[in-house]
Amino acid sequence: MRRLWVILLALLALGALSGPPAPSLAAGGDDEARGARVYFTSKAQLNELAARLDIWEVNREEGYFVARLSPRSLHHLRAMGLRVEVEPAMTQRLYLALQMSPGQTSGIPGYACYRTVEETYSDLAALAAAHPDLATWTDVGDSWEKATPGGKNGYDLYALALTNRNIPGPKPKLFVIAAIHAREYTTAELATRFAEKLVDEYGVDPDVTWLLDNYEFHLMPQANPDGRKRAEAGGLWRKNTDNDDGCTVDHVDWGAYYGTDLNRNSSFKWNWGGASNDPCSQVYHGPSAASEPEVQAIQTYAQSIFPDQRGPNNNDPAPADAEGVFITLHSYSELVLFPWGWTDVQDAPNRTALQTLGRKFGYFNQYEVCSNCLYNASGTTDDFVYGDLGVASYTFELGTTFFQDCDFFANDIIPKNMPALLYAFKAARRPYQNPSGPDALNVAVSADAVAAGTAVTLTATLDDSRFYSGGHGDEPVQNIQAARYALDTPSWKGGVTYAMSAVDGAFDATSEDVSASVDTSDLGEGRHIIFVEGRDAAGAWGPPTAVFLTIDAPAGVSGGSPPHERKAAHQNRIDDHGRKKQRQVQQ
Repeated sequence: MRRLWVILLALLALGALSGPPAPSLAAGGDDEARGARVYFTSKAQLNELAARLDIWEVNREEGYFVARLSPRSLHHLRAMGLRVEVEPAMTQRLYLALQMSPGQTSGIPGYACYRTVEETYSDLAALAAAHPDLATWTDVGDSWEKATPGGKNGYDLYALALTNRNIPGPKPKLFVIAAIHAREYTTAELATRFAEKLVDEYGVDPDVTWLLDNYEFHLMPQANPDGRKRAEAGGLWRKNTDNDDGCTVDHVDWGAYYGTDLNRNSSFKWNWGGASNDPCSQVYHGPSAASEPEVQAIQTYAQSIFPDQRGPNNNDPAPADAEGVFITLHSYSELVLFPWGWTDVQDAPNRTALQTLGRKFGYFNQYEVCSNCLYNASGTTDDFVYGDLGVASYTFELGTTFFQDCDFFANDIIPKNMPALLYAFKAARRPYQNPSGPDALNVAVSADAVAAGTAVTLTATLDDSRFYSGGHGDEPVQNIQAARYALDTPSWKGGVTYAMSAVDGAFDATSEDVSASVDTSDLGEGRHIIFVEGRDAAGAWGPPTAVFLTIDAPAGVSGGSPPHERKAAHQNRIDDHGRKKQRQVQQ
């Protein structure tokens, strides 16, 4: 069952977790919660139970879900005639407290790879302070505890924005949020490391460089800081800590306690099923749509960076050239989910394009890609961002457990999902178009640095087949039809493009090696960037991949014009060439 039990037992053996012994597992008279498998009989029954229970994962092939059950829920399910199998290892996990590992001085106790709320905030604030031309760190709202008079101190909600601020916009945007469910350790850390990677590799990696020059990355790393602090102590806390809606339960043994499920509280399709009216339920939707300050902060921020690109009706699609990608990081189950979540009888109007980009993510992380393949859930964040704004929106369910061990995080989740997030950034300009086009791979030049006038060979591989669905159908692929490159200014910003040729002489396969000879005689001294794109037989251009090329000063010459003057002169030459080419076509 996705390695959950092996991981839990291994953690126990290593001493990373400690606590009282497992409770008795007798069928009657006990007052502790259980971890159990519950076998359901239909999707309708699963949807009905998901609106009341704390479901951790769903195995559709074998027809069961894994859940934490209170004694009352356990009795009720068995009275319904359902097969329920209590899992001792999971039940043991409900009663374990976390301790610091030997020598550990930071991070969540027993999980040094995961930063606390305070550590996440401190590191990202320092990142922004150290890179003011690239990063801003902004207070965008309050947690429930901070917003509620007379309570605890609570937290601010912060957003990190990354882009080269010296290059004006508007720019396409990728927006990522994490840890909206408090107990899902991997999410905030993955998002934070991705932001750090972008800053660290700016000016070093050509793709990261052009992305931050031309696009924007936005991150809300801790979307539920009050709840996260509960989970950092070892409790399987999911919701925020709103305690004034009628639930007074303050312990997890019964699997029910106060708080609002922030991923059921969004204003789009709030309370349309897949959520509970019971304020003690793990999937309680709150007293009203967007009642929680955390949800208000997320929605307001999304509306501030994305234009409204979709009509008000369920069947109104976003236009094919809509911009923006939104990802909410969750755990666990190794899934890529896309709208709709609120219904399983109606497709999102952009379903085909949403599915294509989802399957591109699946290629990188090898996660199952589907829409509503778990159970109905209304008031979710991804449904809101897509439904309200038309932005291509996704949920990544990372890994195989809530408290993922650090080795698995480092060796599986990071290498699988960092490339998926980078592709999401690349797709942000045309998420409903570019993902169906070919990927440009292995982009290289025959020499990294040459004197002006020296011919350089540019090579790449174009591949139209890099999709993975996890068994939910096959993505259409086509032969490569064309390839092109642009110098310094990308094609979509008016850069002049030059054709590349198939190395084998013909564009007749789904993967093609391509090349071109780059004339450097008009290139000014300094570093340049070359963008490579491919088009398939369906007419879809894929997103670009870039490579740096440096033009050295002539022998015996030092200095030269300032970089901005060289760039301007080079652009003038490109513009003159483009005008000349246009006149030739007209003649």
